[in-house]
Amino acid sequence: MSNSSPLTALVHTLRYEAEGIISVELRPYGDTVFPPFEAGSHIDLHLPNGLVRSYSLLNSPSDRGRYVVGILRDRNSRGGSEFVHGQLRVGMQLPISSPRNNFQLDLNARHSVLVAGGIGITPIYCMFRQLLALGKSAELIYCARSRQEAALVEELSGLDANVLYHFNDEKGMPPDLSAYLAGQPADTHFYCCGPTPMLDAFESTCEGLGYPHAHIERFAAAELPPSEDAQSSYSVELKKTGKTLSIEPGLSLLDVLLEAGCDIEYSCREGVCGSCETRVLEGDVDHRDGVLTKAERAANKSMMVCVSGCKSRRLVLDL
Repeated sequence: MSNSSPLTALVHTLRYEAEGIISVELRPYGDTVFPPFEAGSHIDLHLPNGLVRSYSLLNSPSDRGRYVVGILRDRNSRGGSEFVHGQLRVGMQLPISSPRNNFQLDLNARHSVLVAGGIGITPIYCMFRQLLALGKSAELIYCARSRQEAALVEELSGLDANVLYHFNDEKGMPPDLSAYLAGQPADTHFYCCGPTPMLDAFESTCEGLGYPHAHIERFAAAELPPSEDAQSSYSVELKKTGKTLSIEPGLSLLDVLLEAGCDIEYSCREGVCGSCETRVLEGDVDHRDGVLTKAERAANKSMMVCVSGCKSRRLVLDL
């Protein structure tokens, strides 16, 4: 669990959104105040079964006093979405984190293309509406296995906006992202949230088409193995405190930092929530998270200490 104090939320509304998808509206409980949020943000739900899961906010940032998330009943659930769909009830109190944003919109972009795959529509819907509300040029490509499994279609149809739908069962094939994304100006910003295969295809497509401004949001751990040149043991220097720590085989960098008394926020321990992001001052990081882009990894300015390791013998962190 994050070491920052969670907010106390009340489960106010559970709503059927599509086949296998419900939305959960949370409101502050007692004297809790919900902080404002930006489009693209997510929150962590601290579930009664002990699991912590991150979900994107789909409602408008102009809303005050409520957070709404959309949750798919994952066929391969490890207990998170299964609990939400099977046991979460209206009236329950739920500890949640403050919103965090690893998927920020560039509001100065001349044009934005947003791509959603399945439940990935949740942050994309919020971002798309934000762009439209600001009068920005934007289009949405919404892909799902079927119309029945696509949430928020009715809400999108009520917008005067450029939305392209691709439902696999109606088209008879999965989406060809190269065809859908081709022909855009190079300064266009592209955003994608969806299952891992779609995100991988999106990144390679944007790279192949020469688009430098590609942004992704992962809602599942990438499960990247250590690089071949990753060190099994290395030293970590903490610049602010002057401490030097040893990371031995089998130890998590996060656990060693916590044991040394470092004040680090953490939550998912899977490299997807972004709460443990830490500045890197020296060293070659073995990035295994699902948050940083390829460009950010290459820049080597920060790392997710819960899952990432080190390729050099020494690492210097801004701690």
